[in-house]
Amino acid sequence: METRSNTVVGTEHFGTLGDGTAVHRWTLERDGTRVRVLTYGGIVQSAEVPDRDGARDDIALGLPDLASYQEYTGPYFGALVGRYANRIGGAAFELDGRTHHLTRNEGRNHVHGGACGFDKRVWDAREVEGGVELSLVSADGEEGFPGRVELTAAYTLDQGGALRIAYRAVTDAPTVLNLTNHTYWNLAGAGSGSALGQRLRIAAGAVTPVDAESLPTGEFLPVEGTRFDFREPRPVTGEYDHNFVLDAPGPLPAAELHDEVSGRVLTVTTTEPGLQLYTADHFDGRPFGPCAGIALETQHFPDSPNRPEFPSTVLRPGEEYVSTTVYGFSVR
Repeated sequence: METRSNTVVGTEHFGTLGDGTAVHRWTLERDGTRVRVLTYGGIVQSAEVPDRDGARDDIALGLPDLASYQEYTGPYFGALVGRYANRIGGAAFELDGRTHHLTRNEGRNHVHGGACGFDKRVWDAREVEGGVELSLVSADGEEGFPGRVELTAAYTLDQGGALRIAYRAVTDAPTVLNLTNHTYWNLAGAGSGSALGQRLRIAAGAVTPVDAESLPTGEFLPVEGTRFDFREPRPVTGEYDHNFVLDAPGPLPAAELHDEVSGRVLTVTTTEPGLQLYTADHFDGRPFGPCAGIALETQHFPDSPNRPEFPSTVLRPGEEYVSTTVYGFSVR
């Protein structure tokens, strides 16, 4: 059906899990953009946008069916990641004098919500103006996290076809929360090979360096004179899996990716303080090759529950977690 926002919204059956749970796919279309979102994992399965000649192609790495998403879980293709995006060192943190032990799913550490994070859950869905709102209840103790958390994530298309993801959450006990979307972007097209060479700008004057376990050291490293300096657009090379400390909100987006051949431009605007740049160097061809897409994960910083010098990710009863990221599409 067509909503008052001029976004055309539709839904269809996508598959059924082994326990009989149905998974649906929602399609949003407006101003040349067509986005498909799954109730399984809140996954952005595809994002089709035109190039400078008007030819539309999918620029988000996605998989064709539910079985493929269940098989290839490690890359988190397009998924809504939580309760905690990125890493928590030692799979534990202390809050209000109590230590909480989490699922270890990356060596001794916790990453992206654990063994059965939000990326593997089936979300409830309802149509809202301009798109679809997904909702989920995360039980107290799930993957070791305290508190019963009620969440929503609204996927809508703004005027011009920009994809807006707006997250909200409340809790009944003190907890930590850090959500992100894990889409891999390739502006030349999802099946075009490596995304390296596309030009990237990130509005960040510092990064949080990491140790051998990809955990932050607690430092803030100025990007000037380093390979992390994307303050002016330059081609993306490989071997990035780092959190950038975004500048204060300003007139420019937090990040911009540009493919000079197709002319497509992706802009990322967010309320979050950080952005994880991941170039997927370790993809092995199943189903995508190395660097087939570039992830730009808006987030709070990794291991913040163990780093008091980082912006807090604590959510308490009576507070509301609110976070919004907008992915704009244009041509140049």
